[in-house]
Amino acid sequence: MPRTTKKKVAKKAKKGFSILGEDGSAEGDDENLPKDEAGRLKIKRQYQDLLGIRMAKLAGRILNRERIDKTVEGIYFICVSCHKICHNLDEGLVEDPDNARNICVPCSEEGGGKEGRARAT
Repeated sequence: MPRTTKKKVAKKAKKGFSILGEDGSAEGDDENLPKDEAGRLKIKRQYQDLLGIRMAKLAGRILNRERIDKTVEGIYFICVSCHKICHNLDEGLVEDPDNARNICVPCSEEGGGKEGRARAT
C-alpha cells in the first residue's frame, strides 16, 4: 500500500481586540526611542483613544500611578493647560495638592501663574 502524507493546513489564528489596529503594530515613530519611552508613548496613545472626547472633562486629573522601581513612581495625567496626556518622567508634573489642576512642566513655565506655586515632581 502506498503511504499517504498528511497535508498541513495553516489555520488562521484568532486575534482579540486591539487598539493598535488590524496589523498589530504601532506607528513607526517610536522605532528610535528607548524601550521604556516607546512603551509610555504607546500607553499615552491608548489613553487618548480610550478617553476620546472626555479628555476636556478630565483635564487636570491623574489617570494612573505606576511603580517603576522602589523609589520612582510614574504618573499618567491630563494637563489642565494643553489637554494632552502626559507622564511625569517625559514632560514632568507640577502636582496640585487637590489633584484637580495638575499641569505639565512646559505649560507651567509658559504660564507661571498660580500653577507654578504647586509642588514640582
